[in-house]
Amino acid sequence: MGGNRWRGRLGPAVSIAPGARVDRFEVFFDLVFVFSFFIITRATAAHISGWQLAHAMLVLAVLWWCWVVHCVVATRVRLGEGFVPVLMVVGMAALFCFALSLPQAFSDATDVSAGPMVVALSYVVIRGVHLALYWHVAREKPGERRLLLKYSPEMAVSTLLLVAAALIPPQIEDPGRAALLRDGLWVSVVLLQYGMGLVAGAWGWTVTSAEHWTERYDLILIIALGESVISVGVGSNLLGQPPTWPSVAAAVLGIFFTAALWWAHYDVIAPAARIALHAAEGRPRVSMARDAYAYLHLPMIAGIILFALGAEEIVHQVADPEVPVADPAHGPGVLLLFGGVACYLCANMLFQWRTLRTVSWTRVGAVLLLAATVPVGQRLPGLAALTLLTAICVGLVAVEAVVMADSRRALREMVFEEKTTHEAHEAAWRARWREPTPDEPST
Repeated sequence: MGGNRWRGRLGPAVSIAPGARVDRFEVFFDLVFVFSFFIITRATAAHISGWQLAHAMLVLAVLWWCWVVHCVVATRVRLGEGFVPVLMVVGMAALFCFALSLPQAFSDATDVSAGPMVVALSYVVIRGVHLALYWHVAREKPGERRLLLKYSPEMAVSTLLLVAAALIPPQIEDPGRAALLRDGLWVSVVLLQYGMGLVAGAWGWTVTSAEHWTERYDLILIIALGESVISVGVGSNLLGQPPTWPSVAAAVLGIFFTAALWWAHYDVIAPAARIALHAAEGRPRVSMARDAYAYLHLPMIAGIILFALGAEEIVHQVADPEVPVADPAHGPGVLLLFGGVACYLCANMLFQWRTLRTVSWTRVGAVLLLAATVPVGQRLPGLAALTLLTAICVGLVAVEAVVMADSRRALREMVFEEKTTHEAHEAAWRARWREPTPDEPST
């Protein structure tokens, strides 16, 4: 009774319309994901190793599945309307606690610590909020509620696995066996989540507004690219010491190659994929939305985090006044930088194939060039390695701007026409606010 009262005062949940766009509350909610990406990168940068990178990817995969479920819910109900924001703030707080505890999720497996348990409990709250909201919006469709129950085992089992990963390893005296069990449980969570999404197919997924779905993922990818900018700034540490020309040059190169990677996706591929998703209907639309956005955006973001780690490592060496500028880059920075960009471009090519059924030979060539130049970059000074990578990324964009000039021009004209039509429609609708009443003279 009390729940109905406060829902009545705040307003009911409002369904998503076919032409819906992302609202401001959703962008506000994304701030926690900004923090989550930042925490994953910072925790990994503190001590880069193969195990640390593997753990970071496991944490990212579980975090990303929370994002996917969040987006599935957001395709059914406007998150910024009625009582829904109150419920989502609870999930936002849980997600914040989840992110805060991520650095301790893979600490010493034989020690009893609060971090892994907070991760598990926060995950329960996040998924519970999404489940409750989806159950509410499906209340008038018994078929959907029955379908939702089919997905409940995934949430229950993945939660139990995370709780087991927090509680069981500390009971094992052998550190190696304890760490192996904990990592195995986390891998099981990831396989269960993404495997369930594939086995279930298009059941239970709905993409009412293709515009909302694509915009949602476009924004989170931009947030991830912003993490690379932060990493370059942290590595250069221009606020903590007098700037030098190598550190300034490295920071500028970091901005240039990040902008080139943004351009590689958002100039042609992203708007063309958005149109393709709009054109698809029924299960083909849902399958494309799942494969291209929910699944293939994960390796793109993983690549961004990897090259952000590499950029920070190299820029930090370049900015260190005690390290001669001519010294070759040392550590895993070059491999992470070039490998991360290659991972991003490979995932982007898969995204392009899934949505447009095309592959750009320029991107295949760029990935092969990145792989071939890794040994060269490891022998070069850090600033020269950054210059080489930036030249490859900017060169890719420049070549595609020439090779794809005609198709790019046609696409941009279509997108611009769509945008101006939408703006004209909005302007005409808002003009009614200024229309004089019958008793008022027009001015």
